[in-house]
Amino acid sequence: MRHMRFPLALTARIAGYIIGKKARGIKKFATVLQLEPLHTCNLTCTGCGRIREYSTSLKDVMSLDDCLGAAEECQAPMISICGGEPLIYPQIESLVGGLLAQRRIVYICTNGMFMRKKMRDYLASEFLRDPSKTSRELEILLSEELITATQAAEIRLAKPSSGHVIAPSRWMYWNVHLDGLERTHDLIVEREGVFQECIAAIRMAKALGYQVATNTTVYKETEMAELEQMFDYLSWLGVDGHTISPGYDYDAAKKDMMKRLNLQPENFFLTREMTKKKFKNIRAWGERYTFFGTPLYLDFLAGNRDLTCSAWAIPTRNVKGWKGPCYLMTETHHSSYSDLLEDTPWENYGVVNGIARDPRCENCMVHCGYEPTGALGIDAQPGDTWANVRFNFAAKPARRLEGADVQPFNGVTSGCGHKTGRPQEESVAS
Repeated sequence: MRHMRFPLALTARIAGYIIGKKARGIKKFATVLQLEPLHTCNLTCTGCGRIREYSTSLKDVMSLDDCLGAAEECQAPMISICGGEPLIYPQIESLVGGLLAQRRIVYICTNGMFMRKKMRDYLASEFLRDPSKTSRELEILLSEELITATQAAEIRLAKPSSGHVIAPSRWMYWNVHLDGLERTHDLIVEREGVFQECIAAIRMAKALGYQVATNTTVYKETEMAELEQMFDYLSWLGVDGHTISPGYDYDAAKKDMMKRLNLQPENFFLTREMTKKKFKNIRAWGERYTFFGTPLYLDFLAGNRDLTCSAWAIPTRNVKGWKGPCYLMTETHHSSYSDLLEDTPWENYGVVNGIARDPRCENCMVHCGYEPTGALGIDAQPGDTWANVRFNFAAKPARRLEGADVQPFNGVTSGCGHKTGRPQEESVAS
């Protein structure tokens, strides 16, 4: 029998947490914490306004104690470490280790550019502990051209260190940003070579026993047929799961797009009706690919049911505090999660019966607002609970052997680059 879509131990931990909260009559609580320890990033992705929104605090970082304290404060069983690029955070290894020690499920949401460096650090620590096993792993990585001979030598010569490393764990996922095959993805992240590095990092992670997920944003010009090819390819590589969400024209992204790139947001982001058309076949995809979450959210994306927004269930904590009202809209930053819950007029946000309570919510169908609605049984209809159970406890979709025939490298590596972002010779080295 194949493994479940989402591992049983993780599913049980999340389910137990939700059941416990509901049994105590708690109506609003966090399911996932979006933790942004810094907003510094090595890329300037089109459609992301985060580093521009916080341009005056790019040098600021949350302390390790504040990061771990935020997780304790909101009690969310899952922590999504994002940013900015979280692997730039100086204490990322200690942060991951501390969250795992708190018994959290950890997702490191990364653009992939520094993953191989962090995994080489892990191999160096493992070589000191078990040189025979690590030598075999190094030979595999060398044969797959995922490390160089120089890097292998450096791993073997590394000196003992008291520092933490990011080791494989059943409670942790690398969550790699991928918005298409090479040409499309590199265009969106505004730098050639990024897709190639992401794939190398994913292959290396799977070879070393890490769990790997991907996150994808769909935009107006996204070709859904290309994403099908991408998911076939990622399935063939052994990627463990995926999240997917429509691109939303939130204020910071719109302002950046117009000012920095001289682009019109309406030519890039999806309206609500466009989202439904793009995602019309998403339930069928959910049977073929290992999407994490609920089938109710997939039905919502396809326009087959309505959900109300429950952004309070996936709060954001960053250098300025608890971001309100949600991950993509900023009214204020609160000093505590309880203040965010109590002081935010949640009834003023979202879309109800087709009417946007706030104009900024009109085109939003993103997972951080609507995914928890399905998971928590809000707006429940007969059969919803069984649909969720059947979806998440069913066997994991089979590996897509069709992925072996996909040609993912259709950009700079095949002579079809687009000279976007920094010049190629200045791109971040692997």
